[in-house]
Amino acid sequence: MLRSTLCLAVLSATFVVTLQAPFQSAQAKTPPISTNGEIHSFADLSERLLPSVVNIATKQKIGAMENMPDMPDFPPGSPFEDFFEEFMDRHRGSPEQAPSSLGSGFIIDAEKGYIVTNNHVIANSEEIHVILHDDQSVDAELVGTDEKTDIAVLKIDPKGLDLKAVPFGDSAVMRIGDWVLAIGNPFGLGGTVTAGIISARSRDIQAGPYDDFIQTDASINRGNSGGPMFNTNGEVIGINTAIYSPTGGSVGIGFAIPANLAKPVINQLLEYGRTRRGWLGVRIQSVSEEIAESLGLDNARGALVASISKDSPAEKAGFEAGDIILKFNGQKIEEMRDLPRIVAETLIDSKVDVEIWRDGKAKNLKVMIGELEKAEEEGKLDDVTPTVPQDAKTTEISNLGLTLGSITSSLREQFGYSDDLKGVFVAAVEPNSIADRQGLSTGDVILEVDQKDVSTPEQVEKIVKQLEKDKSRAALMLVDVQGQGSVRFVALKFPEKDGDKK
Repeated sequence: MLRSTLCLAVLSATFVVTLQAPFQSAQAKTPPISTNGEIHSFADLSERLLPSVVNIATKQKIGAMENMPDMPDFPPGSPFEDFFEEFMDRHRGSPEQAPSSLGSGFIIDAEKGYIVTNNHVIANSEEIHVILHDDQSVDAELVGTDEKTDIAVLKIDPKGLDLKAVPFGDSAVMRIGDWVLAIGNPFGLGGTVTAGIISARSRDIQAGPYDDFIQTDASINRGNSGGPMFNTNGEVIGINTAIYSPTGGSVGIGFAIPANLAKPVINQLLEYGRTRRGWLGVRIQSVSEEIAESLGLDNARGALVASISKDSPAEKAGFEAGDIILKFNGQKIEEMRDLPRIVAETLIDSKVDVEIWRDGKAKNLKVMIGELEKAEEEGKLDDVTPTVPQDAKTTEISNLGLTLGSITSSLREQFGYSDDLKGVFVAAVEPNSIADRQGLSTGDVILEVDQKDVSTPEQVEKIVKQLEKDKSRAALMLVDVQGQGSVRFVALKFPEKDGDKK
């Protein structure tokens, strides 16, 4: 699996690239290094950029006794008892160990001494040291971090230091095939420049909720984390963060956080010391072709609302489970993962227009954006209120591989259902069936079929038969996973029959 071989490029020296606050794109004064599209050399560009990249060393004090085993139990009076007590007493007073790690970084403001790196480079550190290009080592203080995008901002005292900054570029204009340079400290070897091209854009590597990575074949190894990725104008268009590697070394697949995603986060960390993201208050999922057809949408696009948080901006604005968000604040939502990023970048307390698809037609809503971090602190992200139907009985829908039953008091006790949860209990799922392939399992609770509340297995069966009669491709169901309040839409595609041209 991809996730099992994704490596964060820690153990790397950090180079500091200096940017001009407030991190607006700036045109490099040095002319491009290419003529008629031909790259002659990266030497001049590398010479100019290397002083802006820094190494970052961190230390974390750990008590020597922390990882020592407990003293074994010996019979009273045993000679080993005195021996081990003396041994343990001697090591309790030993000096603390200070593990260290290396990473990369770049200077964004030479006058104020601000440096950007990855959060995982400095996480859980008690001491942070920045090693400049001329080998000077200076202490750094942490300004702020963001785990969701893996970004951290540091500050050093610029007095007496010859710091050089680099500007951010516009990562949105970068194209697959464009040349890029990566600078960092792979394997602790020191300042290293590698070149390559952009191999892909908008990669989702399951690293966080706002994944939108730039993929490159420029050599990125352990230790490059936090280092900059440059375009041929010497502008930072990415922050090198992770690699895909079965061996731990570069295989030509590296990932960088796009500059356009990083800049708002960095500005918030500098202004507030933390992030302040927009919050809508919905749980969403992808829109498959079957779901789109079931809801009368022309093609699979947008973000499907599975559930809504209580007292959230979405609830107050009138959102409903089953809505498909097509546009948010004027921006099209092509894929589900576009929405979290766009909402997060929306100004808190601003009122925005949202276009949704409901009941077979487009509709507009207005929503006042909340603050994600405040909602997290108040526990609102875990407080989800799905639409809950009523009682249930028992039957079998063999063509979908489902056996359904009513929710009894014993089932509530066995599966931990709340007293007010009502729906159709999934008693069994046939292996390799349509329902099995869509991830349904025993203990799930079906709340809706074809956007209609269901309260008995007979109701589910009746709606499914009508959908088949109408030659629908799939039965759209709203399912409460294991009855624990985490709901999702599932489209169970009907088996094709002889003569069916669909």
